[in-house]
Amino acid sequence: MDTEKYVDYIVKQTEDILAIDSPTGFTANAAKHLMAEYEKLGFKPELTTKGGVLVDLGGSNADDAILIEAHMDTLGGMVSKIKTNGNLEITPLGGFNPNNGESENCRIYTRDGVIYEGTLQLNNASVHVNDDYSSTTREFNCMEVVIDEEVSSADDTKKLGIMIGDIVAFEPRTRVTKSGYIKSRFLDDKLSVGILLGQAKYIADNNITTDRKIYHHITVYEEVGHGACGTVPAGVTEILSVDMGCIGEGLDCKETQVSICAKDSAGPYNYDVVTNLINTAKANDIDFAVDVYPHYGSDADAALKAGYDVKHGLIGAGVYASHGYERSHKKGAENTFRLLINYVK
Repeated sequence: MDTEKYVDYIVKQTEDILAIDSPTGFTANAAKHLMAEYEKLGFKPELTTKGGVLVDLGGSNADDAILIEAHMDTLGGMVSKIKTNGNLEITPLGGFNPNNGESENCRIYTRDGVIYEGTLQLNNASVHVNDDYSSTTREFNCMEVVIDEEVSSADDTKKLGIMIGDIVAFEPRTRVTKSGYIKSRFLDDKLSVGILLGQAKYIADNNITTDRKIYHHITVYEEVGHGACGTVPAGVTEILSVDMGCIGEGLDCKETQVSICAKDSAGPYNYDVVTNLINTAKANDIDFAVDVYPHYGSDADAALKAGYDVKHGLIGAGVYASHGYERSHKKGAENTFRLLINYVK
């Protein structure tokens, strides 16, 4: 198998989807892009009522189907207040941390389709003026989006068409280095979306019919906990969530590896699924790590909490600095792709 060809495709698709702003609740443009990409590969994706993308990739046994999920929704913000100085206070979408957003460029999407640029700053952001700059705890109620327009009052801002509830999307700052590192906001989970597209391309290129029917579901509300609470096709007996692998103190995963999660905040993943993933990785010389994540929840967890009677698992490329300016590696994407390909053979 020419893995380099598919890794290049995965990275390109990841860059393309990262370039489309899609905070939780604002994913229609990303979904449209993904629908078109699956169609190019010869599949017939469906847009769910919720706004996700569901794809039947074929396979023989529809009564023992596997649903593989990743999410296109990201962290972001929403306008919660138009301040008297014309700047904006925001409320986070998902687990967006103000410490990771300070001084980042962003885009404000109005309901009438106009897009404005701005920057998230601490209130009174000049070090030469603010005596409390260093000691101030970064919270959203002491920060503001400074709009790149000539505004000095709430009325000025409202005249632009900006209102409460408008989406604020942050610049991903995507870079791929010569050494193979992939750096960007929102690799969680758009790198996994790229990997799923890579699997779909591999199946299409090689005209593969697997023993089990395979579905892909690209969800849109994972960051707020209910992305995969619905849209599980009949016959699905297993859900495999493809999301980031965490990197940090006490964990074994590296950016060059695929992570196999044994347990997260919702409890253990299905023992047989985890064992089968480990055995598949060993049998195919795939670089992997097994970890327990204390502060993590996945789409597979959400499906079980919604009452679906399925087995569940979680894998993903290693990602450093989760929910911040994240970093992974092409090798991590390759190992995740290879595990997916071999697991469903």
